[in-house]
Amino acid sequence: MAAGGPRLPDTVLFEIFLYLDHADVLSVGLVCQQWHAVARDEFLWKELFYRYYRVSRDVPRHPAAVSWYDEFQRLYDTIPCVEVQALKEHNDQVLHLSFSHSGCLFASCSKDCTVKIWSNELDISLQHSSNMRPYNWSYTQFSQFNSDDSLLLVSGVFVGPHNSSSGEIAVISMENFTLLSRVRNKPYDVFGCWLNETNLISGNLHRIGRITSCSVLWLNNAFQGIESENVNVVKRLFKIQNLNASTIRTVMVADCSRYDSPDLLLDYEEQLAASSTCPVFDLGSDSEEEEAKPKQPPEPAVQELPDAGGVPAEDGLQQFFDDIMGGHMRPAMTDTELETKVAELFVRNRTKPPEPNLLPTDSNSKTKYLIFTTGCLTYSPHQIGIKRILPHQMTTAGPVLGEERRSDEFFDSLDHVIDIHGHIIGMGLSPDHRYLYVNSRAWPRDCVISDPMQPPPIAEEIDLHVFDLKTMKEVKRALRAHRAYTPNEECFFIFLDVSRDFVASGAEDRHGYIWDRHYNICLAKLQHDNVVNSVAFSPVEQELLLTASDDTTIKVWRSPRAVRIRQARRPRPRKLLFSWLMNQKS
Repeated sequence: MAAGGPRLPDTVLFEIFLYLDHADVLSVGLVCQQWHAVARDEFLWKELFYRYYRVSRDVPRHPAAVSWYDEFQRLYDTIPCVEVQALKEHNDQVLHLSFSHSGCLFASCSKDCTVKIWSNELDISLQHSSNMRPYNWSYTQFSQFNSDDSLLLVSGVFVGPHNSSSGEIAVISMENFTLLSRVRNKPYDVFGCWLNETNLISGNLHRIGRITSCSVLWLNNAFQGIESENVNVVKRLFKIQNLNASTIRTVMVADCSRYDSPDLLLDYEEQLAASSTCPVFDLGSDSEEEEAKPKQPPEPAVQELPDAGGVPAEDGLQQFFDDIMGGHMRPAMTDTELETKVAELFVRNRTKPPEPNLLPTDSNSKTKYLIFTTGCLTYSPHQIGIKRILPHQMTTAGPVLGEERRSDEFFDSLDHVIDIHGHIIGMGLSPDHRYLYVNSRAWPRDCVISDPMQPPPIAEEIDLHVFDLKTMKEVKRALRAHRAYTPNEECFFIFLDVSRDFVASGAEDRHGYIWDRHYNICLAKLQHDNVVNSVAFSPVEQELLLTASDDTTIKVWRSPRAVRIRQARRPRPRKLLFSWLMNQKS
């Protein structure tokens, strides 16, 4: 508006702003004199913020925000939504991305069976590529740097005898990119993870029956080929029974030491949550009407069988067999139901009880949680298991098969179970390890699973749940925007990542997505030409995000603010040309 021109009422000016896009709203101050009179009006910016982003009025301003104007500008200017580079060195689907803790390097895994290490400088460049085909790998699927960035864990699918597929974990030195050790990993979607700087966790699976098995989680020393033969390089951590064709998959470790000083406390939802802890969640409801109903009382963390009138497990199993032989079982049980019932009775008194006081009470606690997907009804992962790792378990020293246990403590129990009521397709921890984010595709409400080999159909919409690992409560409404289309038997992992303020995820709809963690709103869609399998924020610069896709590319995204800063640092071509012409004349 020109100086001296007619003055618009503030309410009219505000309504005009509502129909402008982000860039117009933030740049209109350059041309509108009247704008300066209202640019710092907190009431107007608060109204604009809530209406433009469609945030619920009961959500307070971000705790670190100075003003509503600054908060509006943050959500426009600091989202990594500008594509600045496309990396095309992979020649097949790119499945996973992981940054080093310093942010200087990142690794990518692909169906082309290579793991590539990239240098994150002004322009990202390829530093090294390791081909795993000489080790009979089919493809690489996951990687993770250890805490000091000296070692890289790489997980892949291993092709064994008679074309059987299992998993394998390789450890690569970042000093000279040499392969230090290889560890078998079964099933392959356990992936594996670091417990500390030199020890990693792998899995093994032992079949007991047609739908009953036992998962064993192992602690491995990364330097297996270097350590003395007198030093243990492997130790059994846990042995857990699986029922109804379920298995343990997708292991990760959460460190409890920072729970009392998180980067971002999601407190406004915590105040609305129930005051009592909830050991087992059932997230079968996804409707507004269902959410309005009173919540059911929490169930016990460990789902136990009825105690059968105090009958010991051995007597109960014998009584069960006698009932079968005597024809007293009505209705008749299927082979699957029979196997599951026998397995439950067998394990009842052969399981080590869960650790007491799971929740950490000391802010300096050295406790760590082992987190993994599991199940109890069908083979598709629909539960999250949590097992506390005690300090004496964090080393391979001691008996090769772990701590001594009584003969009747054959299995370890889970300390905590979260039931998602759907197929889990992704998990990620916040940088402070306080919050667990879970991608899942919901089952129909009130569905009944009668055959563990026939799980319920899954929704195309992906729900992104948030759990507080200090209180073991769900603290947010599930985030939605992204979609997936594959059925249960073809469903695959879609990796997500969490930064201080944002959470991002891939999807099967050819987009990556970014949400704000505090306001629970979707901020950006990032375009690819095929399924987006993985996303990764730089741990030191959340305005840098990578996305990996089936279109064989890795895309690099930066925020508008970061792009402006980087462009200002680059030498201007006109000045260079002018300097060259002046040199020619002289």
